[in-house]
Amino acid sequence: MPVSVPASKPAVALRSAFILSLPLFALAACSSGSDAPQPSASATETEEVMQEAPASAEATDTGDGAAVGMSEIPEAIRGRWGLVAADCTSTRGDAKGLLEVSADQLKFYESVAKLGEIKEAGESRIRGTFDYTGEGQSWTQDVVLDVQDDGKTMIRRDYGKDAMPGPLTYTRCA
Repeated sequence: MPVSVPASKPAVALRSAFILSLPLFALAACSSGSDAPQPSASATETEEVMQEAPASAEATDTGDGAAVGMSEIPEAIRGRWGLVAADCTSTRGDAKGLLEVSADQLKFYESVAKLGEIKEAGESRIRGTFDYTGEGQSWTQDVVLDVQDDGKTMIRRDYGKDAMPGPLTYTRCA
């Protein structure tokens, strides 16, 4: 016949804490183990938009994502764009939402993004990698610029670490 030894109070408390924590261990074992953010609905929507619009004859997808025949930002995207009307008219240098797009760069209020690899391109849109510098920092961002509404509106979507959480809508400056 087995002999039962009475447990001390600290041992009972430790055993109780262990038993109560078992569901947490089981829950942790079921998680994916990744802290990486999951794709958002806007990323999916962008992919659908990018797939719906056919690439122009000038830029074709090689299958590995690189656009052939394009080395610059399309002409329809270039120019001055504002998040709000005051970004286009400020004379004091405080237009924090102004985006100036040239053939090979995006110029923001306190940063500049140089065009790297073009992944997809058409007459009024581009998806590419941009190398940013600003405020003493450097980073790389995957960006989609999509001009709509007869050239009056541009939608910008960023992907990757530290990307904007949703699309930004710009209006072309007059």
